[in-house]
Amino acid sequence: MTSSTAPQTPGTGSAGKDRLPLTSIIGYGAGDAANNLAFTTTSMFLLVYFTDTAGIPALAAGTLFLVVRLFDAFSDLLAGRLVDRTNTRRWGKFRPFILFGSAPLMILTFLNFHIPEIGAGGKLAYAYIAYAALGLAYSLVNIPYGSMASAMTQRPKERAKLASARTVGALLVSTALGVFVAPLLKAGTSLQPIFTTLTIVFMVIGVALYLLTFFTTRENVVREVPKVSFRQSMQTLKGNKPLLMLCISSLLYLSGLLSLSTVQVYYFRDALHSLNLVPVLSIVQLVLTLALSAWVPALVSKFGKRSIYIVFVAVGVVGGLLVMFTPTSLPWIAFLGFVIAVGGMSGVGIVVWAVEADTVEYGEWKTGVRSEGIIYSLFSFTRKTGQAIGGALAGYALAWGGYDGHSAVQSAQAVTGIQIAAGLIPAVLGSAAGAIMFFYELTDARHATIVEELRARHEQAGAGLGSDAETVARLSLSDEA
Repeated sequence: MTSSTAPQTPGTGSAGKDRLPLTSIIGYGAGDAANNLAFTTTSMFLLVYFTDTAGIPALAAGTLFLVVRLFDAFSDLLAGRLVDRTNTRRWGKFRPFILFGSAPLMILTFLNFHIPEIGAGGKLAYAYIAYAALGLAYSLVNIPYGSMASAMTQRPKERAKLASARTVGALLVSTALGVFVAPLLKAGTSLQPIFTTLTIVFMVIGVALYLLTFFTTRENVVREVPKVSFRQSMQTLKGNKPLLMLCISSLLYLSGLLSLSTVQVYYFRDALHSLNLVPVLSIVQLVLTLALSAWVPALVSKFGKRSIYIVFVAVGVVGGLLVMFTPTSLPWIAFLGFVIAVGGMSGVGIVVWAVEADTVEYGEWKTGVRSEGIIYSLFSFTRKTGQAIGGALAGYALAWGGYDGHSAVQSAQAVTGIQIAAGLIPAVLGSAAGAIMFFYELTDARHATIVEELRARHEQAGAGLGSDAETVARLSLSDEA
């Protein structure tokens, strides 16, 4: 994976060739399924493995997660920088990372669930190293994977299809883990054989899915790409107001989502006393997200990404308020509120990737430098920060309520704390996320104008009329927002 200034495989960068075949859309979705065989598996089960199998205390494991996830966030920035400096003549800018990074990532997933018997200190040190290495490997695959959407097409509807495909791929994996794997992790039983079988199978499936992504996707929006300096990357970020607004909105939305998802079991078990509704929720969420994935591209085509984003946020806010204020004696109404909240947040999660891809062209339009990697890595850094905040807020709400993990019946205040985490926090943060996007200026119409202007710049540069950076001053000053 060497850096090069040679031109990539010829492409037009025009809208004419941007309509994607079904194989590319499916292949792109397979990539996020593979991502989640590593990411969601560790998110859902690694703490259980640490405490129940490896014998690592929960407090030490919690500190490990805090430290390593902060490292992961900076790993994303490093990966973005590396992506922006990489360009291969044979495979393009992003696909080499998927080809060569898939096997190490899946192997490290296996190693995280196989801590050797080397004493308490040795186990903890191994866990830190293995989990940090996994985070770095994940960044080196996921950042190029996410960045590649903007290079596959410039058509808003096609980008929405890619966003839907990756959402479906991730959802299928998370649903399968919740329905088929989680019930196997019973207390008081030996879990190592389960984790061994699971991670071996996932190594094979994960690599196969990544290879499917590699062979079925193409970087159609291509041109000669110079080496991008760190200063140029920072200029791209500094001048990209839509990206910064999207990052803040996404941070708020994800904080609310993680607060809700973190206390999901607490809500159904301790507040509603209806744990049997959790599998029902998993199936409903799967069906709902599949339906949304099919509808969102058409909705985006008709109403625009910003409008659909705000509508889904509003739906999530309504659901959150229902969760917060519905009496626990009415479990089915509360369940409906939870479904509405999850549905709204799932819709946001689908459309947000298409919105992010548009900010790449905006950054290039403003600065003359196309930096997919650093843009996506900043977006991913923000999302990981939101995940950390959301988990912390959920814990604070439980602590405020005086949640007692040893008690079968929680106090009224503890139940209120659970409702705050599951309903009020997502509603408040969702409202703020939607308010920010109300002032978001990169509409689909403006994005289309920017794409056309960029095409004109590329044609002028190809005709020897000046570099992209030189044409920025001539062609963008009159269109400043």
